[in-house]
Amino acid sequence: MFLNAILLALREIRRNLMRSFLTVLGIVIGVAAVITMVTLGNGATRMVAEQISSLGSNLLILRPGQRLGPGRDSAGAPNFRAADVEALLTQVPSLKAVAPVVSSTVTLVAGAENWSSSVTGSTNAYFVAGNWKLAAGRQFSDEEMRAGKAVCVIGNTVKQKLFAGQSPLGNAVRVKNFSCEIVGILASKGQGAMGMDQDDVVLMPLVTAQRRLTGKTQDVSTLMLSLKDGASSPRVMEQIRQLMRERRKLAENDDDNFNLMDTKQIAEALSGTIGTMTTLLGAVAAVSLLVGGIGIMNIMLVSVTERTREIGIRLAIGALENEVLLQFLIEAVALSAFGGLVGIILALLACLGLSALMGMPFLFNPGINLLAFGFSAAIGVIFGYVPARRAAGLDPIEALRHE
Repeated sequence: MFLNAILLALREIRRNLMRSFLTVLGIVIGVAAVITMVTLGNGATRMVAEQISSLGSNLLILRPGQRLGPGRDSAGAPNFRAADVEALLTQVPSLKAVAPVVSSTVTLVAGAENWSSSVTGSTNAYFVAGNWKLAAGRQFSDEEMRAGKAVCVIGNTVKQKLFAGQSPLGNAVRVKNFSCEIVGILASKGQGAMGMDQDDVVLMPLVTAQRRLTGKTQDVSTLMLSLKDGASSPRVMEQIRQLMRERRKLAENDDDNFNLMDTKQIAEALSGTIGTMTTLLGAVAAVSLLVGGIGIMNIMLVSVTERTREIGIRLAIGALENEVLLQFLIEAVALSAFGGLVGIILALLACLGLSALMGMPFLFNPGINLLAFGFSAAIGVIFGYVPARRAAGLDPIEALRHE
């Protein structure tokens, strides 16, 4: 009985191929949209997490002012000093490295080439805090950092822009109004958070940048703090907060005039936001599945009306109501399941193309694919039952009279 019902359902689908195709189109679009939205959302979440983690390992960023980013209220808040670095290293044992940072954007010149880039002044602790590796060359010597020698380590983007096709090691690059010897090349990190090119950087000793670029020989605008493995981030942040309040002589009722940021918290916040948006987009796309189900029910009702006489003949020669019900139900499920399969294939192709175009990882999620397919099949059962029940409930006598 079951096999016979399948054959009859497939024969009817094959008899009206164009109508069947238009019927499943809503299911195809719905399944493809849901899978594409969720897959791209997962890829975006992974990309953001990787970009944030590339900033540094267990990284905290300490800056003056109560807020970070555009419009931050650092005006009037004192900068940090070298003594703050020593205090953090000696009094917060869970810190692995503390890197004082000053930065400026300048135009670099090498031979006939020039390029505008970010110049960062720091110590060798910057390599640890920022999780930087050297592709070639060396770090700064103690003597170079103490004396403020004009040496620098450049990123891969600067190398490509100023020294394409040749090794920059040992050559000089003009930074603002002084010449700086290149002693190292940073390993490439690629794009960072907010679309920033992490390789577009020049790193030089802190004293050199303070004397020759910022003109502030004592102030430090940023401290990058790297935690030891296994350290509790909230506990360490509270220790740092109490220490900095003491050193900046803040009264008990005074607000903090500094901001301590955990990059893990940023990654979690961004990932949560992207996850919420992905869920909303997936829910919107799922509405088209319901629309597709309504389309299947509409076409099946039309099919019942068209085949009333055929149904009457089957019932008159001994077919059971359950057999007629099963035939139309299988037909509806076959249409929706086929639409689900086509939608999955279309979604995978779209995700591969869009992931490559947007530069994000493609994360195949079997769960969402199976869920979308199962939902599409369930749509066939739910919206196909009413027409199937109507067909099975026809009076054979009245059905035979139908023209």
